[in-house]
Amino acid sequence: MKRTTYAALAALLAVALLAGTNAAAQNAAHNHIGHVADAWRDTPDGEGLLPAAIAEAEIAARHAGLAASDPGNFASMKRHTTHVLHAVDPSQIESGPGRGYGVKRGAAGAAQHITAAANSEGASGAVQTHAVHVATSAQNTVARADQIVALAQRIARTTTAADAAPLVAELNDLAQALLSGVDANGDGRTGWQEGEGGLEVAQTHLGFMKQAEGL
Repeated sequence: MKRTTYAALAALLAVALLAGTNAAAQNAAHNHIGHVADAWRDTPDGEGLLPAAIAEAEIAARHAGLAASDPGNFASMKRHTTHVLHAVDPSQIESGPGRGYGVKRGAAGAAQHITAAANSEGASGAVQTHAVHVATSAQNTVARADQIVALAQRIARTTTAADAAPLVAELNDLAQALLSGVDANGDGRTGWQEGEGGLEVAQTHLGFMKQAEGL
């Protein structure tokens, strides 16, 4: 009788330990998801990395639109280009209307942490699948941010409105794509794939992930 009791207790203990291990593994993935979606230690107001990137991208897109709105106004184009640069990567310029974090930093952090979530032991299939979608769209955004920095530097070297205008138009297209992404393959939709998805696509797939995980 005692042997049966001990065996049953041992079996229950093993099940409990396994459940605890699985829960800890799942929590590691969920912690990283939380860093992307909800809270991170060095973002403005401690918000998630993806919301931080989106807020900066909205500022960059607004000022890029203002820069492109008057292609004959050289001073305006130059001024708003610096505003775009500050929102995208404040390490490039000290002051501006951005929040001091930058699209690039937020998007890069989101890609890093969502990949860590997928690589966590015990991560679910939903996390692993949607992490690819979120990370790819975030990495597309980092690439566009680098292109914007390079364009802003070229615009800074121009000496006439005629020289600056086509570069500013290109800057505006890239700045809008930080959020919306682009339909690179012409299939009528903007997917998450390399060269397509932007931060809005990343946010959508992050939402799918959270829903699947009950977060």
